[in-house]
Amino acid sequence: MSESNAAQAPLLQARASVLVSATPSEVYSVISDLPRSGDWSPECVGGTWIAGEPATVGAVFRGDNERSPDVVAWAPVVRGRWSTESEVVAADPGQTFRWAMRDSKGARQESVWGFDLESTADGCVLTHHFWMGSATEGIRGITAEMDDAERTRFFTEWQAKLGGDLASTLERIKTVIEKS
Repeated sequence: MSESNAAQAPLLQARASVLVSATPSEVYSVISDLPRSGDWSPECVGGTWIAGEPATVGAVFRGDNERSPDVVAWAPVVRGRWSTESEVVAADPGQTFRWAMRDSKGARQESVWGFDLESTADGCVLTHHFWMGSATEGIRGITAEMDDAERTRFFTEWQAKLGGDLASTLERIKTVIEKS
């Protein structure tokens, strides 16, 4: 987050948590393996590390994604298959793992996905979160032709979509880990 935006409310922000019956280290080894994202993500179907040491700060991941036509169906969002690049910005085993989306020129954007882990007597609490400070290249394109009412509607519906995606991802991760 840049200092100029630190005092401003984020454009989008979502968070969800789940109790997982596994140690923070066991959970971390799964969530930091981004090529496995297709096992739990509603949109990312997998991908590959394209630069750096996998799952370390500075490593770059190309994610393969797919979105159905009914997601905020009225808005001009990407549908079908597309790829994104992200850069790992925090990798503290057993505690936190975060990545920032990159724009088409490879610059980090204020669009950060992440996981935090907190040990409990029964395993750990896994929290999945998303934060967007200023509009990304993609969001600017989606909203460019919208009037104020449409922008408000879009951000309201996209915020709800994000919350649902985070909760769904956590339930899928919990299932993957607890069935192992």
